[in-house]
Amino acid sequence: MPKKVALFITCLTDQYYPEVGVAITKILEKLDCHVVFPENQTCCGQPFFNNGFHTESARLAKRFIEIFEPYDYVVSPSGSCVAMVREQYHELLSHDPDWSARMEKVRSRTFEFVEFLTKVLKVNFRSYALPEVHRMTFHYTCHSRGIGLKDEAVQLLKQIGNIEFVPMEKSDQCCGFGGTFALKYPAISEAIVEDKVNCIRATQAPTTICNDAGCTMNISGMCNRRGVKTEVRHIAQILAEAMGIDTRGF
Repeated sequence: MPKKVALFITCLTDQYYPEVGVAITKILEKLDCHVVFPENQTCCGQPFFNNGFHTESARLAKRFIEIFEPYDYVVSPSGSCVAMVREQYHELLSHDPDWSARMEKVRSRTFEFVEFLTKVLKVNFRSYALPEVHRMTFHYTCHSRGIGLKDEAVQLLKQIGNIEFVPMEKSDQCCGFGGTFALKYPAISEAIVEDKVNCIRATQAPTTICNDAGCTMNISGMCNRRGVKTEVRHIAQILAEAMGIDTRGF
């Protein structure tokens, strides 16, 4: 029986990179998952939580649980928002007898996209290849480490034919986004992302893979300002291309 998967799109992906959600949906469907998009989903509450508004964040956490608890799995393109669900919901709701059990159920079923492919579906992509050779590097986002991901995304990339993978120096160093950190400390944020972009420049890779929309926005912006010719893309877009999936339609 196909796994019933709810796509948790996240705010930034929904508004700025909807094609990533399309790619994830079509990939999972091709892998025999029944994908549902709950249209009443909203923010996971991370911006509120990070700024100390825990009461408001808890309301959004409860809404998230109500929306997503009917599904076998919840899959998201963003390690950042998955980390919010898995790490901070416990802090917000574990003491509440009306919500703690429901929260734990949803926490245990929420996965970042690469994590779901590698740890739940356990997919092997060695039979797929891009139409032509393409040079790529990879930015390892901070929240991916928070949910226990290591080199799973890089190993997926290496399975696909016609990908020339180029390691990046300081690949696991923060890009400086950090949500509201970039707004509160813009000078520090800019210095961090400039260092990241210098590392990307050194790879000379036309494509940089980044699996968090906030980091993608931050890195893309600095690459544009510094004239670094690389396209920052989500791994789902690369996998879809290798699998022959058309992501142009919604």
